[in-house]
Amino acid sequence: RCKNVGENYIKDKTSEAIELSGGLLVIRNIPCLKCDECGEIHFSGDVVEQLEKIVGAVENSLQDVIILEYSSAA
Repeated sequence: RCKNVGENYIKDKTSEAIELSGGLLVIRNIPCLKCDECGEIHFSGDVVEQLEKIVGAVENSLQDVIILEYSSAA
């Protein structure tokens, strides 16, 4: 775990691949804070809440692979 929590973080975007029972969900360009020393990623509470909503919305209808842009799906 990074020792610099809260320090040296920069606003950035990342992608996440989430394996669900029906396939793979890829969400791109998710806003995050990234440590410029170790690269560790942190999401705000609002972003986590939006990610949970996105996953919930596609979880039961997912087949194979879905790739979404965070800003379009949030």
